[in-house]
Parts: sequence; structure tokens; C-alpha cells
Amino acid sequence: MLQAYENIESFKIEVFMTSGLLRNAVRFGYLPFMLIGLNGAAYYAVTTFQSHIAIAATIVALLIVAFSTAFFAERVLPWYAEWNDPHGDDKTNLIHVLVYEIQSANGVLAIPLLGWLFSGGLNAGIWPRDWPVLGQLALAVVLADFGLMYLHYLSHRFPMLWRLHAVHHGVDRLYGFNGLVRHPLHQAIDMILATGPLAIAGMPMQVALLLGFVISIQLIVQHSNVAYALGPLRNHLAIGQIHHLHHVNWGTEGDCNFGLFFNIWDRMLGTFHPEPPRPITAGDMGIDEIPQFPKGYLEQVTLPWRYKPGQGVQDLSRKPAQSPTAAAKARAIHDAAE
Repeated sequence: MLQAYENIESFKIEVFMTSGLLRNAVRFGYLPFMLIGLNGAAYYAVTTFQSHIAIAATIVALLIVAFSTAFFAERVLPWYAEWNDPHGDDKTNLIHVLVYEIQSANGVLAIPLLGWLFSGGLNAGIWPRDWPVLGQLALAVVLADFGLMYLHYLSHRFPMLWRLHAVHHGVDRLYGFNGLVRHPLHQAIDMILATGPLAIAGMPMQVALLLGFVISIQLIVQHSNVAYALGPLRNHLAIGQIHHLHHVNWGTEGDCNFGLFFNIWDRMLGTFHPEPPRPITAGDMGIDEIPQFPKGYLEQVTLPWRYKPGQGVQDLSRKPAQSPTAAAKARAIHDAAE
């Protein structure tokens, strides 16, 4: 009886998860909920709550909601079902997430120090503190997006930076956690060179906290395994299959689409590729010359000192197939519908 009950319950859950209504809710509701709902909730908390503890607790809670929503949506409407299978990387990626968020929080806490160091200098009258917080945040997002995009571009051009950035590209699937998989040193370089100038110019802690949260949400969305609808925004936002192409293990064919938020910078740089040269399949992620990418956290953070770009052994079995798989055909149908 118990086994029959469990089977019935499992059947009910499976029917619920695959229902057309739920799948459409994820397809059209996932993106607005993540980008507008969660960011809006963070904006309300940061601009309304007086207690720093309450603000911090709310931000942490919203991040947990973001990851939980991504993981749920990935089961309902995945780009590739194979990316939901266990890959032995969950614990390592969780450590990456914790390290990323701790470093991000430390960066926000360093804002007053930077303001004091540069008081009367670079930050004198540069940052528009008289603007509404939302306007300041919009400015910060645009400026940070350019800085992060250009550093991302350079990280694919210079071996020293690429060895650090390879920790992010070594993953063989994309899902909620992967967006925050970063080498701590590479994240520090991003913070110092891309967002540090904003702090030096006088960006308030309030705006910096919101910027850090918005970037985290964007990274989760950008890498989540959810076939959300983009419609006319497909070629303007740096998410979905636009970013999948950036992660392919097809040699240098993934050296494109470097933006985090928008594709305008890639268009200006000449690195925007809206369509892959062939269908992308679930097995096309990673680095072709490191087919056995390490799974452990310590192995990954020490990889830059062991990995020599251009001297790896390519795994020809991971080269893209000549004919599209069923998953690739399904993705093509989805794209056509968009």
C-alpha cells in the first residue's frame, strides 16, 4: 500500500511539473519574477528598512528565493534535460557561490574606506548623488556592464586572465549555480577594475549593495537552465541561447557575446553573434582542451597555476555533432517560436 501511495504521489508530482499551464507560467513568468520582482523587492528593502541587519537578512533571503526559483523552473522547463542530471559539482559550486557573495559583501563594505581615501579628490562632485536611487542604480548597471564586458573580453584574449577565467568556463553544464562560479582572484579583478571606479567616483553604499544584488540575479538568470521566453528582447539581452553560444567548447567559436546585461557593447566591439553556426547540444559546454575538468573546489582554484592554454589535449568526442540531436531540434523550435 505504501509503495502504491508513493507511486501515486510521484505520478501526481510529475503531472504537475509537466502540465502545460505550469510550463507556460515558467516560460513567461520566470524572467519578470527574477529581474523585476526580486530586484524590486531588494530595492524596497534597501531604500525602506532602517536596520542594516534587516537589509542584510532580506538580501540573503531573496538570494535563496532566486536560487530556489531557478532550480524549480529548471525542472519544469529546462533548455536541456541533461543539465539537470547530477554532475558531481553541486557541493563545489555551492562553495563558489558562498565565496562569491562573501567577496561581494566585502566589496560593498569597502565603499566608505574608498570614499575616505579619495575624499576631496576623484569622488568630489562626480557621482550624481542627488539623483533618485533608482536612477543611480540604472547608471551603475550601465557603467558596470561596460566594464565587466570589456574585462570579460580581455579575459579571452590574454593567457594570464584566461587561466583564471577558465574556472568559470570549465563547467560542462549551465544551471543556477554556475553563474557565480568564479576564481576568487578573477572576481577581485572584476571588482577592482570594473566596479571599483564607481565607488571611487562616490557611488553610495546603498547603490553599491543594490548593484551587487542585481549582478547576482543576472548571473543566475544568464546561466539557469530555463527555456524562458524573450520575444523581441532576444537579441538585446545577454541571456538565453546568446550566452549558451559563449560557453560552447568549439575552440574559439565561443569568443563572442561577452555582455552581462546587454548586447550593445558586443555590437560596438564586433563580437555579437546572435546565432550559433550549428545547433548547440547539451554536451557542447566546457573547454575543449580540458575535457576532464576537475570537480573539487581546491583543484579548480589551483587550476590556473597548472593549466597552460594551448597545450591541453582536446577530446574529439566532445566536438559538435554534424547532425542536430533531438534536444537541439527542440531548442531550434523554441527559438523559432520566439
